Amino acid sequence: MLLEQLRDRAFFQNTIDVWIAYCEERQIDWYDTEGYRRFINYLNSNGLKMQKFPLCVKESGGLYERGKDKTKFLDELSHYSDDDSSAYTLKLSGDAINKIRSFNNS
Repeated sequence: MLLEQLRDRAFFQNTIDVWIAYCEERQIDWYDTEGYRRFINYLNSNGLKMQKFPLCVKESGGLYERGKDKTKFLDELSHYSDDDSSAYTLKLSGDAINKIRSFNNS
């Protein structure tokens, strides 16, 4: 799913779904907790305003389109106590999408 398609569903999105959309655009595996943590650090360091979002693991969507278990991914993130392993809400403005696309997951 492209980031614009995600924005069309709702202007504010949680960073887990934004991460998955970003990875789909890049055709990389989203099931990478360290990559997600780097992504959150990047968003914070680039001044994107985010609010912590209490994402309930059991209500997060279960199996994702590629068959990966989003619940298991969130459970893996829950083993970390740092802010970069949390879920946030993010306004998907054009500027935010451009910054997201500038993230390099290397």
